[in-house]
Amino acid sequence: MLSFTPRILSQSLISTVNLNLTQSYLDRIPQDIPTIVVSNHRSFLDAPILIQTIPNTLRIACHHYMGETPGVREIVNTLGCFPLGKAKSRQRDFFERANQLLTSRQWVGLFPEGTKPMIEPTEPHEINPFHRGFAHLAWKSSVPKLAVLPVAIVSLSETNYPSIPIRWLKHFDRDEPFFERQGLHPMLVYHRVHVSIGRPYLINTPQKREYKGKQAKILAADLTTYCQDRITDLLQLGCY
Repeated sequence: MLSFTPRILSQSLISTVNLNLTQSYLDRIPQDIPTIVVSNHRSFLDAPILIQTIPNTLRIACHHYMGETPGVREIVNTLGCFPLGKAKSRQRDFFERANQLLTSRQWVGLFPEGTKPMIEPTEPHEINPFHRGFAHLAWKSSVPKLAVLPVAIVSLSETNYPSIPIRWLKHFDRDEPFFERQGLHPMLVYHRVHVSIGRPYLINTPQKREYKGKQAKILAADLTTYCQDRITDLLQLGCY
């Protein structure tokens, strides 16, 4: 495992499931600017797909339990993902780590829907409401100029398999309420996927000065809505 790079391991995982992957609007990917990539999230294959699609070094945030679970931990580490911290310090740790990566001109990947769609699978054209953490990160980051890039992972053919009991994951993250559930954890495997890139949202230093007081919440909400709406539109176009 140690001899793999994130891109080689991503390609290996995609090839293992015989996934047919296509892409469009690659010209919308920003050049020479730190970028936060946000995407819908339904499958364990989403991170490898983004790593294969984005030409820059992409460090994707993942759930805390993934950094604690043997086997899974080694995979996410090799992919260059960074697990979120425990619940009490999760937000602070996330902002510090993500800001550090952006400052070093690495790109940060996020799935703003959180854990829910992995436990309660959505239809290919649907997404859950986005959490706003990525938007606050974009406005609060210390880099003078950055982009937020919405990306739609459009499933055109897939199979959902039952895997391990959901409650087993409680051993690795006792604070996750979704892991209290009975039943088996879904494992969604794509057969055909189209990745569609949205238009980036650019933020510069003069704009960052507006991020204060009540205006900060408005700006974060606007950015969240922008990304969710763009991804929803791209999913609708790609699924029909």
